Amino acid sequence: MWGAGTQEGERTLATADASPVLQLDGVMRTYGSGPAAVHALDDVSLAVHRHELVALVGPSGSGKTTLLQMAGAIDRPTSGRVLHAGADLSTMKPAELTELRRREVGFVFQFFNLVPGLDAEDNVALVARLDGVSRSRARERARALLARIGLEHRRSHLPGQMSGGEQQRVAIARALMNRPRLLLADEPTGNLDQASGDGIIEMLTQVASEDGASVLIVTHDMRLLPRVQRVLMMRDGRLQPESQAEPVAG
Repeated sequence: MWGAGTQEGERTLATADASPVLQLDGVMRTYGSGPAAVHALDDVSLAVHRHELVALVGPSGSGKTTLLQMAGAIDRPTSGRVLHAGADLSTMKPAELTELRRREVGFVFQFFNLVPGLDAEDNVALVARLDGVSRSRARERARALLARIGLEHRRSHLPGQMSGGEQQRVAIARALMNRPRLLLADEPTGNLDQASGDGIIEMLTQVASEDGASVLIVTHDMRLLPRVQRVLMMRDGRLQPESQAEPVAG
């Protein structure tokens, strides 16, 4: 379905493979103050490198989504640092963070978030069009990505004309449109049947191995865990030692 990755346009990272693409240093995220304060993240430190596929697991409410928001520059920490390829996000202006999210980070969601009125090709091309790429060039790359995931024959179909698994594959192609360093996926198989979910797991594995992206996945899907390099466990806003990372439903 996915096929062998090509080297066409693959991003050359400015940092060496040994340097983290994503790094969190002592990150705290607190909501409220005083006795009612809630520590959604409590002194979280981690590093994710190029070609890594990392799963983040833990009970509901443990801080997984908040960590993903920090990693994607959607939210800012109360204290601590978030770095992308060595650049401290706290030093960036809002416009610079917007550009980073658009060009360096790809997002994949549980419910696809495709634009209902756009066909598959235009959904994939959308992020490049927002970045100022011409319609013809954006659609050319979108068509190549759809061919790579085995959906070229669906390029003129609207989301409502595709299965859930097909829509999620289109969403992953869209996330790859700008060749991001970091791919963040929030429960990407949570709304799919087993066969479709297995296909998405295969795609994410190959995104890390062939495209050189760092992939961080929030998941409760135990089928995914044997395919990743590392499993990180969140409990009560804290990242547990990796030796204690065990699957937890919730």
